[in-house]
Amino acid sequence: MSETWNVLLPAEIDPSGPESIADFAHCTNMDEYDSVGAALEEIGRYEAVITRTATLDAAVLNRADRLRVIAKHGAGLDNVDIEAASRRGIVVCNTPGANARSVAEHAVGLLFAVRRNLRPADRHVRTGGWNRAAFAGRELTGDTLGLFGFGAIAREVADLATAMGQTVLTYDPYVADDEIPARVERVADFPHLFEQSDAVSIHAPLTTETRHAVSTDELDALGESGVLVNTSRGPIVEEASLVEALETGALGGAGLDTFAEEPPGEDHPLYARDDVLLTPHIGGVTHQALARMSQRAATNIRTVYEGGIPESTVNRSAIEEVGT
Repeated sequence: MSETWNVLLPAEIDPSGPESIADFAHCTNMDEYDSVGAALEEIGRYEAVITRTATLDAAVLNRADRLRVIAKHGAGLDNVDIEAASRRGIVVCNTPGANARSVAEHAVGLLFAVRRNLRPADRHVRTGGWNRAAFAGRELTGDTLGLFGFGAIAREVADLATAMGQTVLTYDPYVADDEIPARVERVADFPHLFEQSDAVSIHAPLTTETRHAVSTDELDALGESGVLVNTSRGPIVEEASLVEALETGALGGAGLDTFAEEPPGEDHPLYARDDVLLTPHIGGVTHQALARMSQRAATNIRTVYEGGIPESTVNRSAIEEVGT
C-alpha cells in the first residue's frame, strides 16, 4: 500500500513505536495541540489513534469519519466507547500483558512499603529522627495474599508472592479452573477472598459489575491488620468506605496507584495518612513497559493498515460482521 495514514499519538509515548510505522504513517502528538480536547476536535483527520488516557466516547467517535483503528497503549479500555467504535467499523485493540510485570512489581512494592512503614520512616529520618522501635513492620512471608482478578498482571503477582513464601488466593469468575496454577487457590466467592486474606491486591477491569465492588463489607472482612492494594482502576474501590475503614481502624493500611478521580484533587482525606502510600498511576510506567506498549500499539496499527485484524482486537466479531 502506498497510502499515507495520519496517526494521532498520546502526548508522551516511547518513540520506538511511531518510528516503526514511519514508512506509512505521519504521526502527530497530542501535545502539538493546545489541549487533548483540541486534538480530539480534529479526530476526523486521522486514520488511527494510539490512546493512553484520552477519552474516546461516542461524541468523539461520531466525528471520526476516517478512523480505522484505536490502539490502546495498555490493557484497560474503560476510556473507549467500544460499542460506538464497533458501529462505525473501527477496530479497537490493546496491548495485554505488555506492562504486566511492571504493574505486578509495583503492586508488591506498595504492599512492602505499607507493611514496613516506609513512608513515615523516610519522613522521620529526613526530619532528624532515629526512633527505630516506632517503625517495626511486618514480614510478607507467611501471609495470605488475595488477588481480585487473575489476568496477566495477577499471574505475575502470584509468581512474586509465592517466591516470597506467601499463600495466594484468587477470585475471578471469568477464568477457567485449568488456567489457575496449582500454587494458587481459588476461593468460591468474593467475600471469602477478603475473609481469608491478610492483604488483597486488585487486578480486575473496571466494569459495571466491578465498580465499587470493594466497599465496607469487604474492608471490614479484611480486618484491622489487613492491607488493600489497588493498581487497577480507582472506582473499583468505594473511596468513602476506604477512608472510613482507615479512620476507624477497621483496615490496617492501603497502597493506591489509582483513584476514583485522577488526579485526586486538593485536600483529599488520604493525603495525611501514614498508613497509606499513594502513587500517581505509575504501575505500568517503566522504561521497558513503555517501549513494549508503544511498539505493540504501533504493530496493531500496521496490521490494520495491511488489511488484517490484530490478535488483541476486542470487537473482532463486530468488525468481521461489518466486513461481510
